[in-house]
Amino acid sequence: MKIVKGNIIFTSAYEKFEVIENGYIVIENNKVKGTYKNLPKEYAELEIIDYENKLIIPGMNDLHCHAPQYRNVGIAMDKELLPWLNDYTFPEEAKYEDTQYAKEVYSRFIKELYKNGTTRAVAFATIHKESTKILMDLFKESGLGAYVGKVNMDRNSHEDLFEKTMTSINDTIEIIEEYKDKYSLVKPIITPRFVPTCSDELLERLGEIAEKYNLPVQSHLSENLGEINWVKELHPNTSSYAGVYDKYNLFGSTKTLMAHCVHLTEEEINLMKNRGVYVVHCPTSNANLGSGIMPIRKLLNSGVKIGFGTDVSGGHSFSIFKTMVYAIQLSKLLWSNDKDNDFLSLSEAFYIATKGGGSFFGKVGSFEEGYDFDALVIDDSDLCFEDYTLLERLEKVIYLGDDRNICCRYVNGRLI
Repeated sequence: MKIVKGNIIFTSAYEKFEVIENGYIVIENNKVKGTYKNLPKEYAELEIIDYENKLIIPGMNDLHCHAPQYRNVGIAMDKELLPWLNDYTFPEEAKYEDTQYAKEVYSRFIKELYKNGTTRAVAFATIHKESTKILMDLFKESGLGAYVGKVNMDRNSHEDLFEKTMTSINDTIEIIEEYKDKYSLVKPIITPRFVPTCSDELLERLGEIAEKYNLPVQSHLSENLGEINWVKELHPNTSSYAGVYDKYNLFGSTKTLMAHCVHLTEEEINLMKNRGVYVVHCPTSNANLGSGIMPIRKLLNSGVKIGFGTDVSGGHSFSIFKTMVYAIQLSKLLWSNDKDNDFLSLSEAFYIATKGGGSFFGKVGSFEEGYDFDALVIDDSDLCFEDYTLLERLEKVIYLGDDRNICCRYVNGRLI
């Protein structure tokens, strides 16, 4: 059992912050036992880790990023999605057949996540089995929590990034068998890249594998209008893009993430809500690749689950703090043209970054009783004035802070 002390801020619900000035968090078996303004007498003899005037907040959760695209961050940001994939992304990902190259780049990728305060991530790897295993091992060594997906794609791809259907299936099963119980915080996730790069046979088998092993699923959905039209051409008899995934039990039959979701139909929104599928909002990527602005207020009001993703390297920042900022800004742009859909509040953005995204990993992202203790300790002394409230200090960190303000990181109760 341990106790940390400091200025505690978290969100148990969308609409408000929980703030405890000079408060205590009691941690037992790596989980939050309770948060207190005044420490109960039964804990009086325990050692206290006193972070003094620093902020203690939940760790950040990145539900959509592409580990092999690390080298391309900040490059080709003047491209639209499909040309960006074909000219930059696919050629880079083809390099991960070289396991030494994979180890070098993946190590730097994970350091960036750590540096920016991400404590749990859901990552795409590539089609390459051995490189995917390396990524999972590196995540374990780092102490961060992660789902890692070997990408599946057996059609409509770059000539050097193409796999046979049965190879894709067999390699996926091999990774699952080896890693499903190997690590407590790093797990495999089923990862069809997106509908256009997966044959019907591959999608069908992946759905069967997900259900057999009870594994989560991640993919892309309705990111770009050209992509949506392409799916319609490939699946003319299916009512929607989401309907293709649903047909093959890849849409909520097990826990499911769908990134982007910029141009969803009402039918797809209802299906996502009914299936419990998460939308992963990637505002920086959506802006950089000209995909559009996801109507986050509409989705929140519809009861759809939402998390944030950096979508590196479509997104140019590893920071979920900055992702919050972009999400609020883009929601204000939508609001300026449609006053019926209010913009995102700071507490809502913070909830999505912490408890909302964290829920994909279980009881993660809050300091409520029973939650895994994932936390960041923030030294904002270079940003604040003495008369700021704690919430003003937090907002300043979100908008102006960077990795230099993060002095400690906890994942599942462990200082990493």
